[in-house]
Amino acid sequence: MKTVKLGTLQTTQLVYGCMKLGKAEEQDALRAVHTAYDCGIRMFDNADIYCAGESERCFGRALREIGRDKVAVQSKCGIRPGYYDFSREHLLQSVEGSLRRIGTDYLDVLCLHRPDTLMEGEEVAEVFDTLHKRGMVRAFGVSNFTPLQIEYLKKYTSFPIVANQLQFGPAHTGMVDCGICANMESAGALGKDGGVLDYCRLHDIVIQAWGSLRAGHGRPGTFLDNPAYEQANTCLEHFAAQFGVTKAAVAVAWIERHSAGMQVILGSVRAERIREMAEADRVELSRAQWYEIYRAFGNLVP
Repeated sequence: MKTVKLGTLQTTQLVYGCMKLGKAEEQDALRAVHTAYDCGIRMFDNADIYCAGESERCFGRALREIGRDKVAVQSKCGIRPGYYDFSREHLLQSVEGSLRRIGTDYLDVLCLHRPDTLMEGEEVAEVFDTLHKRGMVRAFGVSNFTPLQIEYLKKYTSFPIVANQLQFGPAHTGMVDCGICANMESAGALGKDGGVLDYCRLHDIVIQAWGSLRAGHGRPGTFLDNPAYEQANTCLEHFAAQFGVTKAAVAVAWIERHSAGMQVILGSVRAERIREMAEADRVELSRAQWYEIYRAFGNLVP
């Protein structure tokens, strides 16, 4: 399994996302986590809000069977019903709750889930210090943050930001569109994220891609076998046959192929789909193949 480095943590490029575990039957949830582990995945992503904490509890039951020392565990906090909350009280309570539900003494990585516009940098930095000194969190990241939001946080904390979770996949390519279409008048040239891709690369922040198989804005579900993505599916089928894997694996491999060294969060609870996506590690797309898939999703290469 391909690996990446988050600060001092060396872990797998593929991450298993536990969001849906709390909605699955317990046997299916446990099978999903074990399948991910058996496929070689060694990092697992959680959040306190996933299924009101039940996803963390499900993951914790599987973790006890696998062994805490064998995997890296990440969780996120900061989202409350209707608003975001990076207050000291809420962040500390959230982490304590995650640790209790998962059944572990520490998180390898804690991510702030979505930017709280009322964030006080000094207050968050104090929380980071407290969590680290108590041995509750070893490294810190963010999720859906812009470069300037990260810079604001870095002004107050001495801890490096090791990860930024951002939506990215063949049908959601805004992070790369604005660079590919630089100096053009096309819609793709509009940078809506502050150049977050290049910023993260420059500052050794690993992008963790979520929603990798999601259809584009306004189109529910996945792009796989979606009639709205006929050309894209034909292209993915071509490469799937060439590499002896599924279309899902090719789509995941497309993200892995980017030179930013992104991690890919796999969110299915279906054991078969998890095994299919994990096969992405066997796929090595050429530069030409990467751009062919990019164009097949309707993206412009000027």
